[in-house]
Amino acid sequence: MDGEQHEGRHDLQELRAQLKATSERVEEKAGRNLFLAIGSGLVFGAIFLGSLFWMKPAFAILVAAIVATALVELAAAFRTAGRRVPRVGVALGGLLIVAATYFWGAQGMLLGLFAASALLIVWRLIEGLMPKWEVPPRTLIRDVFSGLFTLVYVAFFGSFAILLNELDNGEWWVFTLVLVVVSVDIGAYAAGVTLGKHKMTPRISPNKTWEGFIGAALVAMTTGVLSAVFFLDEPWWVGILLGLLVLLTATGGDLTESLIKRDLGVKDMSSWIPGHGGFLDRLDSLLPSAVAVYGVALVIGVIS
Repeated sequence: MDGEQHEGRHDLQELRAQLKATSERVEEKAGRNLFLAIGSGLVFGAIFLGSLFWMKPAFAILVAAIVATALVELAAAFRTAGRRVPRVGVALGGLLIVAATYFWGAQGMLLGLFAASALLIVWRLIEGLMPKWEVPPRTLIRDVFSGLFTLVYVAFFGSFAILLNELDNGEWWVFTLVLVVVSVDIGAYAAGVTLGKHKMTPRISPNKTWEGFIGAALVAMTTGVLSAVFFLDEPWWVGILLGLLVLLTATGGDLTESLIKRDLGVKDMSSWIPGHGGFLDRLDSLLPSAVAVYGVALVIGVIS
């Protein structure tokens, strides 16, 4: 009996070791903890779907919360590199842009961006005048432009999701946006892990391969066509257009954030989402893609 128990424990230890080794290989190939990433992704997916299909104010509140958090992450990352971007100032500015977009649409979004930019500049000027901050005046211009980039990149781009949601059938346009972006990520991940050999941008993002890009293209266009036909009640070619544009914007957004992190010398924007890093690490593909999907809706006449 003791021999059987010992053998059973030995087999269990071997199984654990094999699972750990497999997980480490996958994490090394993909650049993230797959199991944690899937778990947190399911949780946030449920929150997203609940807010999107429940009521429009709930979705706007979710966008505002995510945008504010991502703005604080990026401002904090800039500060580690010596660029004093006011965290509270950009967060308030981002909330102003989101609120203006929700209540007054595209015009409100532009006015909100103008007001948020003015708020950020004044905030940074006040910080520079207060001795306790010890902020060198010569960094003022650099800090302001870094802050303005933060507002545009996160809050302004993110507010396009609210514009999409305000359309007739808008919740399905937002759902399509997220679905196609996720399909790009899944297609690139699956093809890259199984077939990836040729590095796409080794100096910017070492894990990206051309095989992954091709896999992402196939999955994105398939998802786009199915979404256009079944969710948006649009012709199949709209799905092809959505798939191709989101493929480019999602990939470009991911590479842009990788460049920012490399320039600032950080691995992740934060560690708030297990297996993913920070909120901005998950929004990098969605932010420019929201602009692209809104553009498609505008071109095909959904937005009058």
